[in-house]
Amino acid sequence: MKLGDMFDVTGQVVIVTGGASGIGLAIVEVFAKHGARVNIFDQNGSLAEEEAARLGALGQDVRAVQVDVTDRAAVNAAVDQCAELYGQIDVLFANAGIDPGSSVLGPDGERSVEGALENYDDAHWDRVIDISLNGMFTTVRAVVRHMKPRRQGRIIITTSVSSVRAFPIGIAYSAAKAGAAHFMRNAALELARYNILVNAIAPGPFVTNIGGGFVRDPGVQKKMASMIPLGRLGNVEEMKGLALFLGSPASSFMTGAEIFNDGGLALGSPID
Repeated sequence: MKLGDMFDVTGQVVIVTGGASGIGLAIVEVFAKHGARVNIFDQNGSLAEEEAARLGALGQDVRAVQVDVTDRAAVNAAVDQCAELYGQIDVLFANAGIDPGSSVLGPDGERSVEGALENYDDAHWDRVIDISLNGMFTTVRAVVRHMKPRRQGRIIITTSVSSVRAFPIGIAYSAAKAGAAHFMRNAALELARYNILVNAIAPGPFVTNIGGGFVRDPGVQKKMASMIPLGRLGNVEEMKGLALFLGSPASSFMTGAEIFNDGGLALGSPID
């Protein structure tokens, strides 16, 4: 197989949840640019439509679908509609997630009263788990129902470096991402006989608008960068190559892997 063929996703039907911004949008862009038929699933319908129109003007095949991953009936209906429209679903990026919020430390580096475990808000815990873990499960389950009869498919779940390393960020976020990582391993084992490959991308800190864009603050970036061995935060463009690899024939013998795209953060503190 030629190198170009290994990464060929022409005509593949791809769903990206949380695809209207940030890492999700970067994934949408790289697959659309390489000839896939991409569906942006996002709660923000107007933003999804805007991005689909922008990419469509470039001659790319992108469709926007407004859907909340916590609404199981809506997710099932949206996935079923996608399968009916295209006759197949080849790749799912279960990327939708909520920002940590209620962290132990605030943006100023000081301890947060509301982020302390004894003060942690029930509603915030439930919201983070519902989107980042339950929503992921709901979407994967809906897609597998269409992949399994065809005995092929690829599922990529966005986890986090916080799935394996404790950080002073929102405890619900870390719990959700750790759960998503182990869900991925169990799903990979169960679905292997059906040639459905299940893997995960575990990002470190990336510069996006998550959490109201607090990461764009130079002071916040400096503090975060000091914890990362490569000494900087990631740019969403640096997610595209890995995403294309996992969604293409290039990764045909890989399943159950959680790949860290984190500047070395999972390794530990930088060495001066």
